[in-house]
Amino acid sequence: MSMTDPVADMLTRIRNASKARKKAVDIPASNLKREMARILKDELFITDFLELPDKKQGILRVYLKYSRADEPTIKGLRRISRPGLRKYYSLEDIRRIVLSQVGIIIVSTSGGVMTGAQALENRLGGEALCTIW
Repeated sequence: MSMTDPVADMLTRIRNASKARKKAVDIPASNLKREMARILKDELFITDFLELPDKKQGILRVYLKYSRADEPTIKGLRRISRPGLRKYYSLEDIRRIVLSQVGIIIVSTSGGVMTGAQALENRLGGEALCTIW
């Protein structure tokens, strides 16, 4: 069975593992998911991630981060653009979202996958993949 929305699958796996207080979660790897995991690590939402080889596409093992009170660092994840309805934001839209939002927004731009704040610095708009808080 083919997966129609691999990004939503990644977010759901992280959300479920976080709620179940798992230490790590395995996700089928892709270049987009690697970049999203890199952003999550850079923004201190996860501890680390590794790429494990297998006979197909590889596996990303994402190590989740928790506070001292055993509360997950990731409070919520929401998919914005999806295969049935792509959402593209201009630079002004991203500026408005970044200034009014608590977490981060991950944007796929012509310069690569980056946070909304990085897209503002580079003056780029693009497809809003998800928000994380």
